[in-house]
Amino acid sequence: MKRISIPGDKSITQRLVILGGLAEGKSCLKGALFGGDCSSTVDALNNLGVRIKPSSDHGELIIVGMGLQGFQSPKRNLDFHNSGTGARLMLGVLSGQKHLKDIFVTGDQSLRQRPMGRVVEPLREVGAKIEYMEDVGRLPLSVSGQSLHPFHYQSPVASAQVKSALLFAGLVAGNAAKISEPIQSRDHTERLFESAGIRIRERNNENKWQISMDSPPSKLDPFEVDIPGDFSSAAFFMGLATLGGVNEGIVLENVGLNPTRTGLLTVMLRMGANIQISKSISGIIKEARGVIEILPSELSGTEITPEEVPAMIDEFPLLIVLASRAVGVTKIRGAQELRFKESDRIGVMVKNMRAIGVEIEEFEDGLEIVGSESPLSGKVRSHGDHRIAMAFGILNALPQNQIAIEGMDAAGVSFPGFWETLSSMQKKSSRS
Repeated sequence: MKRISIPGDKSITQRLVILGGLAEGKSCLKGALFGGDCSSTVDALNNLGVRIKPSSDHGELIIVGMGLQGFQSPKRNLDFHNSGTGARLMLGVLSGQKHLKDIFVTGDQSLRQRPMGRVVEPLREVGAKIEYMEDVGRLPLSVSGQSLHPFHYQSPVASAQVKSALLFAGLVAGNAAKISEPIQSRDHTERLFESAGIRIRERNNENKWQISMDSPPSKLDPFEVDIPGDFSSAAFFMGLATLGGVNEGIVLENVGLNPTRTGLLTVMLRMGANIQISKSISGIIKEARGVIEILPSELSGTEITPEEVPAMIDEFPLLIVLASRAVGVTKIRGAQELRFKESDRIGVMVKNMRAIGVEIEEFEDGLEIVGSESPLSGKVRSHGDHRIAMAFGILNALPQNQIAIEGMDAAGVSFPGFWETLSSMQKKSSRS
């Protein structure tokens, strides 16, 4: 079986880069992701006075942090390019930096179209001063640090970015923070806060998932951590092997297996995928990691419930690809959050799937896909969305398909070298 090492987890890298910037002293991130989104956040932190640079070893970042209130006024605008995670989490950090005033935050054309109100409005409720510079609810905007107050925010959506922005705001301001959400969303921030000595309590309370940070510390110590591979990146090669795109199957090493991220595994097993997992726990950052072995399988259609959505929110483009090759119908509902990712992933996937001959129906909160073994051909557009580009890369890699992908370079946001790795794995390379 072929073995693949997966790039470092994007979500974990983003959060640890910020935590390292807020610590006092030198931190080291091993296995960090050097993709576009993380690089944008690193650039913004450097602009705020944090010193971050790669070490001589590949995949290692050295961060010299400034402390919880130590950021300096930037010499230029903070441009997060296409990094929604970086922009939203840093809005929380900047809101509590009391000495910083009129910090201009922007992004590329795609990011400026994505909603920011879901983070801005909760931050305003706890005392943040954030003003929209052009369109309400969108970047660019201006942030001036304030003395925030303790809060209990009840989020109408299960969103790791909303929750994380508020937790970072409470941490920087030194205030108690409590957030309730309908269903538990990704918990990387909570796990990493705990690893940094920040006490977090979590529990089900009155049919809500509640996160509490009662007494954040006045300083953070520097740290050295080894980041696991990104499950969302691994998912694409799980899909390739399951659909028979690699003769003997593959082994994926050092993959992050955080249970709030691995909902796709449960769904793929239910569809009939042949997957074996060995798991271990990293004691430093409390994130499970392990080895995943995948063999070719025949998949059957399934139904995705709203409760399953948060644990697989970034894997839906790949799931839709799997559903298009499964026997029967796959139904996805309760996934309206997909319309607010790097692209409107529901609308874009429907349009692209129809362009290559897949029978698919669109709903406001999901999709219905009819699987088929028929060859697929045509042209699709990534709309700058890395996961859509890679999903169609997997579909095109299957021997019977001929799919032209516009915007392939978007894959570099989360998986530098994706196309080279895919080319080395696929059966199709022998066909011409």
